[in-house]
Amino acid sequence: MADAEPTSPHHCDVAIFGGGVAGLWLLASLRHAGWDAVLFESGRVGEGQTRHAQGIIHGGTKYALAGKLTASSEAIAAMPARWRASLAGEAWPDLTGVRVLSTHQYLWSTRSPGSRLAGFFASRLMRGRTHRLDPQDYPEAFRHADFRGQIYALDEPVIDTASLLDRLAALSPGCIHHYAADSLRFDDATHFELRLRSGEARRYSARRVVFAAGAGNAELLARAGREGPAMQLRPLKMVMARGQLPGDLFAHCLGASVNPRLTITSHRDAAGEVVWYLGGQLAEEGVARSDGAQIDHARAELRAVLPWLSLDGVEWATLDIDRAEPRQARGRRPDDAFVAEEDGILTVWPTKLALAPRAADQLMSLLAGAGLAPRGQAGGRGEQHETCDGGAVDRAPLPWQEEQRWK
Repeated sequence: MADAEPTSPHHCDVAIFGGGVAGLWLLASLRHAGWDAVLFESGRVGEGQTRHAQGIIHGGTKYALAGKLTASSEAIAAMPARWRASLAGEAWPDLTGVRVLSTHQYLWSTRSPGSRLAGFFASRLMRGRTHRLDPQDYPEAFRHADFRGQIYALDEPVIDTASLLDRLAALSPGCIHHYAADSLRFDDATHFELRLRSGEARRYSARRVVFAAGAGNAELLARAGREGPAMQLRPLKMVMARGQLPGDLFAHCLGASVNPRLTITSHRDAAGEVVWYLGGQLAEEGVARSDGAQIDHARAELRAVLPWLSLDGVEWATLDIDRAEPRQARGRRPDDAFVAEEDGILTVWPTKLALAPRAADQLMSLLAGAGLAPRGQAGGRGEQHETCDGGAVDRAPLPWQEEQRWK
């Protein structure tokens, strides 16, 4: 542990481990509802899955490309409206000040029959949230005489994840503690001790403990003496392209698969240069390729779907990501956010950025279903609460802003 033994325990209603979007959203939600909650992060805030996200607030359209609405599309359908309300300051958490990179995305089809059919299905199934664009309204990348496909505007926003993390952290000042991961020790499910980054050893007593650390949940569960819930990792190999590229492109290229053939979001590096972050089927299938082969494939895909685009002078990099989720049969994608409780410990995987609000709602419903209420409402036991005295929050940079990745 530490040189000095921890003194009397600090008490709280809920102790959250994991400083990504799931943990931060939950922290802000709980404290707004009157819960005495505190969050612990062993690394830098957002350094796991959150900062690797493209920032897309999905509403299910991409899951409708097979021609029918699935459980995935139905679970996530309400999320864009939920996020927009928070971004406008009309719902909690109040996310005013979070940068909205685009208020909508594009779906585009190529000349292939499968791509056109996927566009047709998406437009019919998601009426009211997609509409076909006229050529004069096409984004810059498609304003070329050789473009022969169709473009649909999709009513799903894209946000800057760095400003999201900053805003969520600012909503709970002093309630985020950085700690040494190897110092964490559980006496039982809700009593633990750890060493803060400052070197101070502390003991905590919580009414509930929440693991919301993405891939880190497996180690946290093991430290708490738990064997489950079981976790799976679904890998991606994303590609980043930097150079003289059209900015402000947030688009999905439709293919014959349930997943988009290619997803492009636009960002800026530390010097303000345009970076295209490439995902979709490219990233799903890319895990079987070397870095060089994946870059070659990404270049070929861009030339196939945007053949008029010059890639001269473009720099390339790959980014390997493990999506942490509750284990599913045959490793399939979960349909919804996941929250489960066992003897005082709640394990959370939102499964994707857009479902963070849904995960928080599910967790708070579990607390209410267990007959728990914020300590102030239920009548406390007279303990002294000293949870919100954390220091400065250390946030991880976005991957395309780390210059070493381009070398």
